[in-house]
Amino acid sequence: MSSNSESSAAEREALPQCGRCHKAEVLCVCGSIEQIKSRTALLLLQHPQEQDKALGTARLTALHVEDAVLKIGLSWPSLSKALGRPVYDPSRWAVLYLGSVRADRFNTDRTIVAIDRNGQMKADQRAALTDIEGVVLLDGTWSQAKALWWRNPWMLKCQRVVLAPVRASRYGKLRKEPRRDGLATIEAAAIMLAGLEDRPDIETTLLASFDRMLAKYQEAQAGMPELGTRPRRRRRR
Repeated sequence: MSSNSESSAAEREALPQCGRCHKAEVLCVCGSIEQIKSRTALLLLQHPQEQDKALGTARLTALHVEDAVLKIGLSWPSLSKALGRPVYDPSRWAVLYLGSVRADRFNTDRTIVAIDRNGQMKADQRAALTDIEGVVLLDGTWSQAKALWWRNPWMLKCQRVVLAPVRASRYGKLRKEPRRDGLATIEAAAIMLAGLEDRPDIETTLLASFDRMLAKYQEAQAGMPELGTRPRRRRRR
């Protein structure tokens, strides 16, 4: 290892970490986290390589939403195993996975769009989304989300959805998305939960927290290049 690499690693190790959100303390917004009570359950499946990202939002989302479950790994035998409790009807769970589908081609004003196995918009959107019990979000890059989708075939038993956000991700140039409808996990959770429950307050709360984290990152970024990657933690299931 070169001396520059050793120095960079040492700097990352030296950054004080928050034991709750697992971010560098300069990025921590735990003091302003407002708990959200949602009737829709939330399961966040995080690709192991995503847990090291300074700007990742899965854990922040889980801290906000009461009883949310965050699991780190690549595959689980079933939705019940991933969630840690029995799920008797997986079809009442929605999985957000864009893949090659673009919601804007459906000519709809809906932000949340239920699609069938052929990637087509379902005719009766109300029926497809009215009784959703829980939401599964895949946390990772485009390719990492694809890996999670293909390694967990039980997701095909759930209702697949895609999003048509009215604006691009707040990440902006800080973390480039390959498509305009690519969002941070916390943004996706905000749209999904607020839309399914008709509760704009959920979206307001989550996005405000994301904005605070991004503001802290931008403020610290110039003098702390080591913020780019955290030391890797042990994989959790």
